[in-house]
Amino acid sequence: MHDLSEQQMVTIKDAAQKLTGAKRRAFQARVTLDYLHGSARRAETVLGWARRTVILGLHELRTGITCVDHTSARGNRKTEEKRPQLAEDMRSLAEPHSQVDPKFQSPFQYTRMTAKAMRQALIAKKSWQDGQLPCENTIGNLLNRLGYRLRRVQKAKPLKRVRATEAIFDNVHRENQASDAREDSLRISMDTKAKLNVGAFSRGGKARGGEATQAWDHDMRPKEKLVPLGILEVLGGLLTIIFGTSRETSDFLVDGLQQWWNLNKKQYRHIRQLVIDLDNGPQNASSRTQFMKRMVEFADRNALEIVLVYYPPYHSKYNPIERCWGILEEHWNGTLLDTVDTILQWARTMTWKAVRPMVQLLDKAYDHGVRVAKKAFQKIEELLERHVSLPKYFIRIQPQGG
Repeated sequence: MHDLSEQQMVTIKDAAQKLTGAKRRAFQARVTLDYLHGSARRAETVLGWARRTVILGLHELRTGITCVDHTSARGNRKTEEKRPQLAEDMRSLAEPHSQVDPKFQSPFQYTRMTAKAMRQALIAKKSWQDGQLPCENTIGNLLNRLGYRLRRVQKAKPLKRVRATEAIFDNVHRENQASDAREDSLRISMDTKAKLNVGAFSRGGKARGGEATQAWDHDMRPKEKLVPLGILEVLGGLLTIIFGTSRETSDFLVDGLQQWWNLNKKQYRHIRQLVIDLDNGPQNASSRTQFMKRMVEFADRNALEIVLVYYPPYHSKYNPIERCWGILEEHWNGTLLDTVDTILQWARTMTWKAVRPMVQLLDKAYDHGVRVAKKAFQKIEELLERHVSLPKYFIRIQPQGG
């Protein structure tokens, strides 16, 4: 039936295993013609090759036309690719369980967020049927890929509180929900990150390479520093990072906000209200006269109703923008941020919710300690609509003449 010895068949099978795609089919077809009288059935019986593959190789050899393999379509796709709605529902269930909600008002209240608990929540809260969902192991793997991994409980420093903490949080949730429900309202989260030293400083990160990246042996005084300002469109997940070359001042914050609005106002022509989630930083506090003055001017210039929503003291980590800084630091801590251009380019390559941020530079000098005189500020104060019981933590500014 064939003229091949046992050793020759072993050698031919081994050679075929080392080839892939069209090359393997061409080899199998040539062996079939030379030793098996061109019979695909004999190739299947003697050498164990798939008959359909051998037939295809024979056709390719005869016609000279090579079929293109679509190998990327093979195999089983990940669950989040096959069922994007499932992944989105899992995010919406898991998100309130993390630090954004200080009261942990979620489907997992008083319960650990395990794969089993997530599966039960999908059925109870998102109307999935038991037969539609993958098993617990798959749910666990999907949670890992979405970033909700098992993590050790870490000890934290005792959290300071003020008497009005709960009332402030209630107000934050109420105003945020009201904004999210309005079509003409946009909610953003805004804050700055610690100043960034420009130079070959070690940031404590790791990077793959043949040799270790060499940083300066001493953290000498940098010649340049950048101030990162982050503005996160909370519902859309769109992140903008503006790097200032001067100081973190009230004027820098409002100029950065204006620069962000100038970049985005065309797509937000329908927006009449801008709700801004803030912490109680010294440069954007409601008692900072220069910040209030500039925000009133911002509202008038852009014909926008501005709502300033402050988180309680010592709870700034709950401001959504704070999450972005951790992702950015993890993204670039293994490299040397030795030039301004390097910093901008690295910031542009990070991702937040699978989207790259818009990165801008604000090259302007600012003076420290700019304040509005007490008498002059009285007129500005009349334009600020403060919360009756929480005047420091909620301010509404109506545009004048528009």
